[in-house]
Amino acid sequence: MTNLQFITHHNERYSYVEGALMALKGGCRWIQLRMKEASDDEIISAAAQIEPMCRKYHATFIINDHVELVRKVKAQGVHLGQKDMPVDKAREILGNGYIIGGTANTFEQVRTQYLRGADYIGCGPYRFTTTKKKLAPILGLDGYRQIVSQMKKAGITIPIVAIGGIGYDDIGPVLQTGVNGVALSGSVLNAEDPIGEMKKMISISTNKNLR
Repeated sequence: MTNLQFITHHNERYSYVEGALMALKGGCRWIQLRMKEASDDEIISAAAQIEPMCRKYHATFIINDHVELVRKVKAQGVHLGQKDMPVDKAREILGNGYIIGGTANTFEQVRTQYLRGADYIGCGPYRFTTTKKKLAPILGLDGYRQIVSQMKKAGITIPIVAIGGIGYDDIGPVLQTGVNGVALSGSVLNAEDPIGEMKKMISISTNKNLR
C-alpha cells in the first residue's frame, strides 16, 4: 500500500480525469475515483478513462461508494464512508480479491471497520476541507496520535490513511503521528503546477529526514 493516495476532485481548470492523470504523472500510485454528485453513467465514463491510465502507471485504482460498479469499471476495490454500505456487506458481494477501505473519525469507528474486515482506514478530517460536505469533527495531529496509541493498545494493526485538507507542509507532521499514509485532493489540484506539487509531496513523504 502506498503512503500517498489521490482522491479525485475537479475545479475550474481541471476535470476528474485530468486531475487523476496529473497525479499519476507526478508519481502517485493510488487513485480513488470520488464523484459524489455524479450519476452512474458519469462515473463509468470517467472510470473508463482513468482505469487504463492506472494500469499504464502500475497504480491501484479504487472507486468511492459504488460497490455495484467495482467489477464493471475494473477497479481493484472500493472505499466506503460511514453512511455507505457496511464493509462486511461489501465483502460478501466482492469477496476477498478486492481492496475495501472504510472511513473513520474516532478510535471506536476504526475498531468497527477493522472488525468488519476493512483493508485500510481513511481517517479524518485532519482539518477543514471544502472538498467534502458534512464534515466529522476535526482531528488535527493530537487526534491522530491518540487514535494510533489506542490502536496499539488494542492490537489493531490496520493501515491508517489521514485525509482532509492536507497540504505539502502537513505531510511530515501528519506522518510523524504514526499513521501509514495521507490522502490528497484539493491541495494538488489547486496548485499552480499539480504534477510538480505531487512530486514534491511524494519526495517529502518518502524522505524521513524531511519530516
